[in-house]
Amino acid sequence: MAKEGAGSVLSVFKATIRNRTLLRLELAFATFNGAEWAVWVCLLVYAYSVGGATAAGLMALVQLIPCIFLAPYIGALADRRRPGRVLLVGYVVQAVAMTAVAAAIALGAPAWAIFALAPAINLGITAPRPAQSALLPSIVRKPIELTAANVVSSWAENGSVLIAPAIAGVLLGVGGPELGIAFVAALSFVAAILVIPVPGPPPLGDTAAAVSLTAQVGAGIRAVRREPAVRTLVTLLGAQYILVGALDVLYVVLAISVLGLGEGGAGYLNAAFGAGGLVGAALTAGLVARRRLAPALGAGVVTAALALGALGLFPTVIGAFALLALAGMGRTVLDVTGRILLQRAAPPDVLADVFSLLESLMNAGLACGAIIVPVLVGLSGAPAALIGTGLVFLLVIAVAWRKVRAVDAAADVPHVEIRLLQSIPIFSRLPAPQLEGLARALEPKEYAVGEMVMCEGEEGDFYCAIAEGEVEVSHAGHAVAHLTRGEGFGEIALIEEVPRTATVIATVPSEVYCLQKAPFILALTGHAAATSAAASVIARRRDELQSAEGGAKAAAELEGGAL
Repeated sequence: MAKEGAGSVLSVFKATIRNRTLLRLELAFATFNGAEWAVWVCLLVYAYSVGGATAAGLMALVQLIPCIFLAPYIGALADRRRPGRVLLVGYVVQAVAMTAVAAAIALGAPAWAIFALAPAINLGITAPRPAQSALLPSIVRKPIELTAANVVSSWAENGSVLIAPAIAGVLLGVGGPELGIAFVAALSFVAAILVIPVPGPPPLGDTAAAVSLTAQVGAGIRAVRREPAVRTLVTLLGAQYILVGALDVLYVVLAISVLGLGEGGAGYLNAAFGAGGLVGAALTAGLVARRRLAPALGAGVVTAALALGALGLFPTVIGAFALLALAGMGRTVLDVTGRILLQRAAPPDVLADVFSLLESLMNAGLACGAIIVPVLVGLSGAPAALIGTGLVFLLVIAVAWRKVRAVDAAADVPHVEIRLLQSIPIFSRLPAPQLEGLARALEPKEYAVGEMVMCEGEEGDFYCAIAEGEVEVSHAGHAVAHLTRGEGFGEIALIEEVPRTATVIATVPSEVYCLQKAPFILALTGHAAATSAAASVIARRRDELQSAEGGAKAAAELEGGAL
């Protein structure tokens, strides 16, 4: 067992490959992610070729505006229909729409027809993610497969930001937008074929009696309105998508009109921004348990804004790739720090609704960015548009800075709990937002000498981390281990969904922090390093239990011989 957990990447792939249904689903999701990013670049390049920056901005708008209003309802279909069928329909709709757009461009159809067809692509793209999330738990056979599935899905999404625009750039250079869109249409058809045998379970209960989506969104809106700190952070985080939306158009303008990279250059510039985002994600690991996040948030905004301004002043090919990567890094730092602050500030009972509302603002921010760029390009050219976008970003943070600092100063950070979790291998490598969220979910409990914490054979519904004291772990009446501060126990029953494998008793007055099953499993899901650490711990625990069983058997044999 130790060997299986030794390589996190290998163990994830093994768990995925062994479940053929899961493998089909993940292959389909990977092709979908690539198609999503690549088709966006291709459509903007086409629009720019027929009408410049104004047409590119319009192309972004016609795709985004329907999704702003319809995406929440499309997402809710996964709760009201078989999620596998919703997934299939989403893939088919986007594939058919992409094919129609590619054919129309190749046949020389008028631009208005292309613009009219394009929104169907984005509406099809809206369905897969919620359907995928609803479908996964029904097709996995054990918890490790669910974890592996989410890890692979995460890899597909993050990798597509870097790889798909680069592939789109090659296709655009070889055959123009029609070739690029035809290629991703083929990918979408492949995704649809892969999920045909996976209908998923029927919807549970009477969907008409469920809480309506409108009521759920309304709860999030009311929470934002009544909490000034939440309102500030949601506004700031939503505003970052103005930058992203502006850059989607600026990649095309820069590549074709300023840098002479051709149509394919738009994809390469987009990939540079994605690469910087991956670096920024790595840097945010240092934010764990940091008491003040406003300086890092401000630094992220300033870095992104200055990088865009520098690119506007000195638009060179090498500078474009370097500065866009720097802008991507800054934007990611803003996103992570802002989300941590929002997690600290939002009332726990409406946190999910607030984040749901934030996601719905993404399309609105992208649309605003797409509107700003054509105006700026028309007034003063692409370099001025870059500088102007950076200034808009700086203006947003300048207006909100005093409130952001106030939120940061008032935020309550569970330092002790975070440091405790960092000392436990299972949690030590989790990203900052997840680690802080887990720390807030911990429940302190005290145990006297001789008091039982867990009992062998009972159902396991929580994990324990020792904050102070010492406990004895026993199996079949024989001591297995003594654990003290910075160690935890109870993971086997939660991960493998089996009864408790050991009894745990406090040997001195002890204080432990308990973590319920749901947040514990959620923390491991989607994070390969945490999954690997958990597998290693379980392998060690199993070895200890086997040793205890061997000792018990030998003692019984000796006792039998004596009798």
